[in-house]
Amino acid sequence: MRLNKAQIGPPKFTVNHKDFSMIAQGQPLPAATLGQLTENGMVNHDVNELFANKKVVLFAVPGAFTPTCSEAHLPGYVVLADQFKAKGVDIIACVSVNDAFVMKAWGEAQNASELMMLADGDASFTKALGLEMDTAGFGGIRSQRYAMVIDNGVVSLLNVEAPKSFEVSKAEVVLAAL
Repeated sequence: MRLNKAQIGPPKFTVNHKDFSMIAQGQPLPAATLGQLTENGMVNHDVNELFANKKVVLFAVPGAFTPTCSEAHLPGYVVLADQFKAKGVDIIACVSVNDAFVMKAWGEAQNASELMMLADGDASFTKALGLEMDTAGFGGIRSQRYAMVIDNGVVSLLNVEAPKSFEVSKAEVVLAAL
């Protein structure tokens, strides 16, 4: 059975308000490991090694298989993947606070073979970025919705969505900024 937004209701969450700020443009990515389930098994990627000497578009979603993420956010990057590559992007990656099995299944369901589907299972990468939110009973600690461009490990563009919004992290917006 597939639930729609009306059946689920609006999520209740609070955005991170710690004493430190979130990552900003011009800053290097923090040290972290993200998981990816491939045809050869589980791969744990050191993000600084994975993104070294590359131009990367990394976007984050609050959860795999959720309505906005599945109907608009991820599909936008799938459709525009060739255009991102034409603008010199080496890697297009989606990250979520989910496990690698869920991210692989979601990527397959969305025909996202041109994208890396990365799992931040314990939210350590998301927390290191300062981009976590607590969705309480809805799903626990999750990532805020955002998109960033990373040039050789340094954030060159960061678009973080306001709560419950989907405007600045869209594929079209990021593509236009390249």
